[in-house]
Amino acid sequence: MNLQAKPNYLGLFFLVWWIVFYFFNIVSPSGYAYFRPLSVIAAIGAVVLLLGGWSLVKHTWLPIVFLIFAVPLPQRYYVGLTMPMRFLAAKVATALLNLVSGIEASVSGVLIDIIYKGQRLEPPLNVAEACSGMRLLMAFLALGVAMAYLHYRPVWQRVILLGSTIPIAILCNIVRVTVTGFIYVLISPEYTQGIYHDLLGIGMLPLAFAFYGFLSWFMSSLFVEEAETAAGDVVVRKKPQTL
Repeated sequence: MNLQAKPNYLGLFFLVWWIVFYFFNIVSPSGYAYFRPLSVIAAIGAVVLLLGGWSLVKHTWLPIVFLIFAVPLPQRYYVGLTMPMRFLAAKVATALLNLVSGIEASVSGVLIDIIYKGQRLEPPLNVAEACSGMRLLMAFLALGVAMAYLHYRPVWQRVILLGSTIPIAILCNIVRVTVTGFIYVLISPEYTQGIYHDLLGIGMLPLAFAFYGFLSWFMSSLFVEEAETAAGDVVVRKKPQTL
């Protein structure tokens, strides 16, 4: 890689601008806290532009933008996005629980009422904000961007990998809530809380890796590269021997 980095003083202007913007969001009554960490990330980009110019920005913009995944969403947007995911997880988990003989489950919003062998289990199973899948979604978005960036693939495969993060996150969250429901009914409510709950969430990461790996393998198997095809079509003919 021939990188000819040279300073660009336009970066100094952007750096000063983002520093002023950061302090404005601190002292101003109308300041928006979510913009503070974003302005820090933008300031890092300005420093890169100042020290290395546009050629360095071209090679480092994605790692800089990747830092956005470390910034929590504002609470009102977080709640607005998590509620539909909680409703979906509760409905699907209820349907799957009802497939098991002896379990009768009904859903009301994010609460799942369960009757097991004629006895109502108390309290109802609550699909809380932690089980909404939003954290998984943000983690899987970061994972999808990293995989699309680090692995050499055609552009269309990178786009599909990135777009698959949302359905994979939703699917993994449904699996998580459903497994939690079966543990709640068949084992003990004790194992659906605290560290057990957190371990189950961490266990969704290998599952997501498996989905990503299968999708990557499937896309790679759809088409044969031209170089491989050409190599396979080469026929070596030996010169006939003369007697």
